[in-house]
Amino acid sequence: MAGDLPGKLTESDAGHGDGDGEGVIGLLKTMSRNEVLEALSLGFCQHCETLLEKRIHQILNRRGSETSLSNGVAGVALNATPAPDSASGKQLARAANFDILLNDGLGGSGTVIDNGLSEEQKEHIRYSQVGRKKDFVHTERIDGKPTNVLKGLELHTKVFNAEEQKTIVECVYDLQRMGQKGQLRERTYTEPRKWMRGKGRVTIQFGCCYNYAVDKNGNPPGIVRDEEVDPLPPLFKQMIKRMVRWHILPPTCIPNSCIVNIYDEGDCIPPHIDHHDFLRPFCTVSFLTQCNILFGSSLKILSPGEFSGPVSIPLPIGSVFILNGNGADIAKHCVPAVPGKRISITFRRMDDSKLPYRFSPDPELLRIKPLVVSPMANSTPQGHHQKPIVNSSFVKAIVQQNQHRNGQVIKDKQDRETTKTSKNDSFLGGNDDFPPLSKANKAGSRR
Repeated sequence: MAGDLPGKLTESDAGHGDGDGEGVIGLLKTMSRNEVLEALSLGFCQHCETLLEKRIHQILNRRGSETSLSNGVAGVALNATPAPDSASGKQLARAANFDILLNDGLGGSGTVIDNGLSEEQKEHIRYSQVGRKKDFVHTERIDGKPTNVLKGLELHTKVFNAEEQKTIVECVYDLQRMGQKGQLRERTYTEPRKWMRGKGRVTIQFGCCYNYAVDKNGNPPGIVRDEEVDPLPPLFKQMIKRMVRWHILPPTCIPNSCIVNIYDEGDCIPPHIDHHDFLRPFCTVSFLTQCNILFGSSLKILSPGEFSGPVSIPLPIGSVFILNGNGADIAKHCVPAVPGKRISITFRRMDDSKLPYRFSPDPELLRIKPLVVSPMANSTPQGHHQKPIVNSSFVKAIVQQNQHRNGQVIKDKQDRETTKTSKNDSFLGGNDDFPPLSKANKAGSRR
């Protein structure tokens, strides 16, 4: 299954490994359902797992459609199963995964099809859907040496889905209303007068009070250690837990503070490098409106709210942008005037030597464990590119679901060895449920 997939199995393909003329498919047809399920649960190379995952999604989407229609569920049913080669089929499969809500306090009460998966399985699926870009490159001469000033930047997309974004945005607006009513500490909430374009965005700080410039009391820029602000809200702690669990933030640098920026159209953030009272990495989560963030060792101010720089990176809503290394310490960054209403939440960990005097660590954030990723097989066939498989992997989750759906319990090895199984009992007995691998999407098979 490396490289291009042929339109159909050739004789040479069919004869691999057994000499019975039917190859892998022939072998599978001789196995019991439970034996096939066991084989599927052991993991695959990236190409093969992606192909298998796509087919399983198509089957589950069809099942979800039939279940939803029979139960009269509106607005979430998939009315037809797209053809395997259909682009809309891929989009529907991805959308179905992205809409899965987890019981971690971030989701709302939206109705979605999750096919009866356990919480662990749903988290594995959501984790697998996160896009991760870590190869940002822009070379400038720094101290006479060519330097990638973007090294250390990462963009993680699809971390928070639409329902979760809605929950978080509503929480931010509730906090804003509390600040306007004086229900938050004085230095927690700031809503300056908009005296010119690009100036006057609302900020809400939790965990510590940070000065952008010398304040009226003469405190320099940085963390004001003798000021108190409100602690991190519970929902924000859930966001932190997810980012650590999903390998977006390292467990060695769990945030204990954050700042919320509420932008109106035209608001901006001027060029700067984040203060070193905060450790690296730190991150920004984006909501409501996509905007660009500019990077470069030298950024120009063109006019109020307008800047120019050599690199512009879009920040999709629901994404997490990581700043670390050269991207945090050599390159400056800024956000030009935003095109519409926007909310960002920047999570950072304070340097222990700069903690506010009355700061107390939050027990909930002390021992967050990342989701376990299984080690890869020792050998990798030539032409295959493998990726870590999450715990029992997506495939094993679906295997378990399939067992539940059919009311089966896997028998122990001894029972399997003493039970003769006909071809009709094979997991591959139905061609419609699991078409031969040769029916893969040709257009999408070149990698």
